[in-house]
Amino acid sequence: MVRYLLKKFGYILLSLFFIVTITFALMQLAPGGPFTSERKTSPAIEAQMKEAYGLNDPMHEQYVKYLVNAATLDFGPSFKYEGQQVTDIIKRSFPYSLILGLEAIFIALAFGVLFGAIAAVKHNKSGDYVVMVIAILGISVPSFIMATILQFIFSIKLEALPIARFESFAHTILPAVALATTPLAFIARLMRSSMLEVLNADYIKTAKSKGLSQSIVIYKHALRNAILPVVSYLGPLVAGILTGSFIIEKIFAIPGLGNEFVVSITNRDYTVIMGTTVFFSALLLVSILVVDLIYGLIDPRIKIGGKGAKQS
Repeated sequence: MVRYLLKKFGYILLSLFFIVTITFALMQLAPGGPFTSERKTSPAIEAQMKEAYGLNDPMHEQYVKYLVNAATLDFGPSFKYEGQQVTDIIKRSFPYSLILGLEAIFIALAFGVLFGAIAAVKHNKSGDYVVMVIAILGISVPSFIMATILQFIFSIKLEALPIARFESFAHTILPAVALATTPLAFIARLMRSSMLEVLNADYIKTAKSKGLSQSIVIYKHALRNAILPVVSYLGPLVAGILTGSFIIEKIFAIPGLGNEFVVSITNRDYTVIMGTTVFFSALLLVSILVVDLIYGLIDPRIKIGGKGAKQS
């Protein structure tokens, strides 16, 4: 187990090294500069600012310095927010994204598994058709379109929920639902196909022949095995939630890390772009590791780190 974890952490560190390197290179190749704006900055002031932020140093020195600082979670100062460090921006905005992301993941998992199980149990019946229609719509409609539809219906027409901001639990409902719609649809379809396969397995037929009720067969025997592909989808789910939150946070004016990322691109705030990219990447890589561990706990056939055992 320890050897397995060390190996995984080694892969994570190697991946982060490449991510930092590629992100740094892309920022250097991007047109313009961090002090380029609509209001023309005088060459003298721009030269002073570049000198103050170390942008006149040779490229390799800037890279090594950034690599060393990033290893200590120091992403440098923001070019646009005077007196603010990138780590301060992350600490201030990430809690909003975390709350929104956890709520969206809960909605996607809870309703996706429920709808998928219902569709499988009601195979080729009205319940199955309704769930599949919902799944197709959820996959077809992008999250930003769903966000505007939800705002129009529940905020403008019905006046039941706030249209934007992040001041109470009610403010999180619409953005969380908009963010969860697409992954919910994927989970529902994935759960349906997995559940259908499990329900046709021999051990399920044996359980039914013993006189067990349908509810016991489904919840005690079928659901645990059918949910395994959904657990393996948790890694891409976290990635989808994180990347989807960029636009959703902007639409709902949520001061989260996704919104800060979009604003930093507009402002050419390179240190914030690189810092948030590395932070999101580290979060995604760690979440994939956690999913691997959870998969091993759910499926007793998989022994994490065991000699000669299958590893997810």
